[in-house]
Amino acid sequence: MADAVLRSDRFRLEREADWARIDAMVTAMEKGKLKTLSDDDVMALPVLYRNLLSSLSIARESSLDAGLIAYLESLTLRAYFIVYGTRTTFGGWCRSFFGGGLSRAVRATWGDILIALAAMVIGALLGFWLVDADQQWYFRLVPAQFSDVRVPGASREALLGTLFGKQEADGLSVFAAYLFNNNAQVAIMAFALGFAFGVPTLLLLVYNMVGLGAMLWVFASRGLTAEFIGWLSIHGTTELLAILLAGAAGLHIGRALAFPGRRSHLTALSGAGRTAAQVMAGVIVMLICAGLLEGFARQLVQSTALRYAIGYGVLAAWLTYFFAFRPRRS
Repeated sequence: MADAVLRSDRFRLEREADWARIDAMVTAMEKGKLKTLSDDDVMALPVLYRNLLSSLSIARESSLDAGLIAYLESLTLRAYFIVYGTRTTFGGWCRSFFGGGLSRAVRATWGDILIALAAMVIGALLGFWLVDADQQWYFRLVPAQFSDVRVPGASREALLGTLFGKQEADGLSVFAAYLFNNNAQVAIMAFALGFAFGVPTLLLLVYNMVGLGAMLWVFASRGLTAEFIGWLSIHGTTELLAILLAGAAGLHIGRALAFPGRRSHLTALSGAGRTAAQVMAGVIVMLICAGLLEGFARQLVQSTALRYAIGYGVLAAWLTYFFAFRPRRS
C-alpha cells in the first residue's frame, strides 16, 4: 500500500506542472478569455493535450488512486472540446445552418425524398380510389373532426362554405395550434420510425395521405377540385413538404442501417444521423410556417387565385433554397 501511494505521489509531482498549465488554459478558453493566453501557450496546447492523454493512460494501467484518475479524465474531456470541438455562438450556428447547412443536408437525402414522395402519392391515390369504389371508406379514412359537412353526398354549396367561410381570429388560433401539433407528431413519427429500416415510415406516409385522397374525392365529386386544391395549397405545400422531408430523413437513417456499404453500421448511422438531424431542424421551422399559414392566411385569403399564388410561391421559395441555393463552404 505504501509503495502504491509513493508511486502515485511521484507520478503526480513529475507531471503536475503540465496539468496545472493546461487546466489554466482550458479554464481561460471556457470563459472566453482566449486573448489572455500567450502565443507560447496556444502553440503548446496540442502537445500538453497529448501528454495529458499519456498520463491518463499510465494512471489507468498502473491502477493509481481513483481521485487522480477522475481528475485526469475530467481535465481530458474538457481539453478535448477545446482542442477538437467546434465553438460557435448561436448566431454563428444560425448563419451556418440557414446559410447552406440545411440545403446541403436536404440535397444529401434526395434519393430518400423520391422514395418518400412515391409513398405519399400512392397514399393519396389509394384514398381517392377506395372512396370512389365505396363511399363508406371515407368515414374510415378521414378523422371525425374533418368530416363535419365534408362528407360524401354533401351539397356543392355546403362544401363551398367550408372553403370560403370566415372564422373568428381566436378560432383560427386554436385551429392552427391543433393542426401544428398533429402535423408535428406525424413528422416526428415518420422520422423516428426510420430506425426500423424505414418500412414503418413508408407505411405512415401512405396512411397519412389516404385521408387527403379521400377528401379530395368528396370535393371532386361536386366539381370543386380546383377550389379544394387552392384551399389546401396555401398551407399544404409547406406542410406536406415538411412531412415529406421528415419521412426522407427517417428513410435516410433506415437505409444507412440496412445498407451500410463498406462502412461499419455505427459509422454509417453516425453520418446519416447528423444529416437527418439537420433536415429535422429545418422541418420544425417549416411546420411553424405552415401552422401560421394554416391558421390565419388560409381563411383570411378568400380568393382561389391568390391562394394558389401564395401556396406555390412559398413552395417555389422552399425548393429554390433547398436545391438551387449552393453557397461555397467557408
